[in-house]
Amino acid sequence: MHRASLDVEDLLKLVLVLVLVWLVLQIVGEVFDVFFGLLGFLPNLLGLLVVVLIVLWLLDRI
Repeated sequence: MHRASLDVEDLLKLVLVLVLVWLVLQIVGEVFDVFFGLLGFLPNLLGLLVVVLIVLWLLDRI
């Protein structure tokens, strides 16, 4: 195989594949950021749930 023996179409296909991989990685990264951002509220929500359960228990509601 000689240098510059690749066709322009093959190079364009390679660039297209690399751009598609880059876009997919960007989208997956954003999805995980949103998912973990939502999970960031989970400890606060669990703490609030524990407080509510303790208050209900002290008031003999449960």
